[in-house]
Amino acid sequence: MLIYDLTYDELEMFVVENKYPKYRADQVWNWVYRQKVDSFDEMVNIPLELIDLLKASFKFDSMELVIKNVSEDGTMKFLYDLHDANLIETVLMNHHYGMSACVTTQVGCNIGCSFCASGILKKKRDLTAGEIVAQIIKTEKDSGVRVSSVVIMGIGEPFDNYKNFVKFIQIINHPKGLAIGARHITVSTSGLVPKIKEFAHLGIQVNLAVSLHAPNNEIRTKLMKINERFPVEEVIDAIKYYINVTNRRVTIEYIMIQELNDSEETALELAKLLRGMNVYVNLIPYNKVKEAPYERSVLERREAFFNVLKKHKITAVLRKEQGHDINAACGQLRSQNL
Repeated sequence: MLIYDLTYDELEMFVVENKYPKYRADQVWNWVYRQKVDSFDEMVNIPLELIDLLKASFKFDSMELVIKNVSEDGTMKFLYDLHDANLIETVLMNHHYGMSACVTTQVGCNIGCSFCASGILKKKRDLTAGEIVAQIIKTEKDSGVRVSSVVIMGIGEPFDNYKNFVKFIQIINHPKGLAIGARHITVSTSGLVPKIKEFAHLGIQVNLAVSLHAPNNEIRTKLMKINERFPVEEVIDAIKYYINVTNRRVTIEYIMIQELNDSEETALELAKLLRGMNVYVNLIPYNKVKEAPYERSVLERREAFFNVLKKHKITAVLRKEQGHDINAACGQLRSQNL
C-alpha cells in the first residue's frame, strides 16, 4: 500500500495502534504532504523504530515519468508508467488563478465515448486513492509548480471508481496536508445517475460537472454509449436532484463537434432542456482524436451556439483552447505509446 492511500485519520489510527503518540501521525503527515519527501529515511524527527515500521507497512510511489510535453500556452501533459507497467496521463493547466491538475482515476475507460481517446482502450483496473494523490505530488515535482486546484476528469469515469476518488478528495482536502479547498476541486461524470444522487449526500463542497454533450438521446447516444443505460431525461432528473439536495450549481460540459451537436437549433433545444436549472454550460472546443471521425466546431458556429444560450438566459462560457498542440485531450498520449 502507498503511504498516500491513508487518510489522516487512518494514519493516526495506525500510529496509535502501534503504541506511538498521536502527534507522530501529524509529523509523518507533514513530511509526506508539506515537505513532500521521497522516502521515510528523510523524516529526521521520527523514531527509528517507527521509521522501520512505516517502511515495512507502506511505500512511496514508484510512478515513473515517460514523457512530458509542454504546450505554447503553458499546459503540461505527463505520461506516467505505474508499478505494474500500466500507463496513465496527468495534465497541468495554467489559469489566471494558478495551476490546475487534471487527474486520472482508472487505467483505461469502459464508458466508450466515441469522440474520446480514453475509451479506445478498455478499463484494466481502478487506481487507488493513493495513486491519484501521487499524480499531484509527482506533477508538482516534475513541473516545479504548485497545484492549487484539481479537476477529476482525466482517463476513466470517477463515479465508476467512487470509493477511491472520494477518499482521494478527503486526503488532498485535509488542512494539514495539501489543503486544496473543496471549492477548488471539480469532479466530472459521464452521467452515472445513481452515483450522482449518492454524491449529493456526501456533504462536501466539491464542484460537480456532468458531460452532457447533447440535448437529446439521438445525438447523445451517438457520442456516448452510456446514454443507452442512462438517457438524457434520467441524467437531467439526477442533476435536478443534486441541485435540490446541495443547493449548488452544476456545470454542464458540452464538447462542440462540427455539424453534429453545434447548430443553433440544437442550442435552442439545450436551452429549453436546462431552463430554470441552476447550471452553467461549458462549451468546449473539441480536441481532434485520430481514431474518431469528428471535427472541431468552427468558431463561427460555436459563437452562434453561445449566443442562442445567452438569448434564452442560460449562463454559458466559451472555454479557451488549451494544450491542442500537445494532444492534451484525455488518453491521446497514452494511446500513442502502447
